Amino acid sequence: MKFARFIHNGNTRTGVKTENGIHLITGDMLTNWEYTDEVVQEEEVEWLAPVTPGKVIGIGANYVKSKEELPEEIPELPVFFFKPSSSVIGPEADIQIPDVIDEVKFESELAVIIGKEMKDVAKENVLDYVFGYTIGNDVTAPQFFHDDGHWTVGKSFDTFTPLGPFVETELDPAQIRVKAEINGEEKQNSPTSLMIVPLAEMVSYLSKVMTLQPGDCILTGSPLGAYMIKANDIVECKIDEIGTLKNKTVKTPVSLST
Repeated sequence: MKFARFIHNGNTRTGVKTENGIHLITGDMLTNWEYTDEVVQEEEVEWLAPVTPGKVIGIGANYVKSKEELPEEIPELPVFFFKPSSSVIGPEADIQIPDVIDEVKFESELAVIIGKEMKDVAKENVLDYVFGYTIGNDVTAPQFFHDDGHWTVGKSFDTFTPLGPFVETELDPAQIRVKAEINGEEKQNSPTSLMIVPLAEMVSYLSKVMTLQPGDCILTGSPLGAYMIKANDIVECKIDEIGTLKNKTVKTPVSLST
């Protein structure tokens, strides 16, 4: 099933994509919901991010170019980072580039949406706690990375985490490809089998560090091919089984004086 959040007639609603349109639902899509009698068409809605995560967690440098480059053992201490919930936007919303820099980096990713509280879960049981999957764009301003390796500011600007358009609940994350196009030209196209830290191991590790809550979003890394983009570029992050997350970059005034 494909769940979505959107604005319709001035109200924020949730629905399920069907052959006839978007079937509206009531309740919490993560826990307890039911269909209404209303169906709307996609052209009638303004898309929002499909979830409002309490936590967004990303992993760094998690893809290789080919299976031959995969390490025999996964890292004992993977590189994780937080992105604030205030950085989340939906499809078609603008990615704002602070006017103190000229470009940012796009990173198309498979995003995991947690469905129920999980703590200290073995990798074999991780999928029992996953609600579904969406597409994420881990927008980054490496110009704001600290010399000592701290990434927080460069990952945290408002609009730096587009998510959507749907949360797909019927998906085998091991059998998909993560893609991206910039202004219609393909830049990324890799299978998730090229992840250095596989999805189940990644989520299990995080659950041993912190309690993961329903709606939390885990970005699983971006394939090779991500690079810097400028204002007015069109970014389309794609996973065929989910859809296309499309956003445009724009310049915006930002004062960072201290």
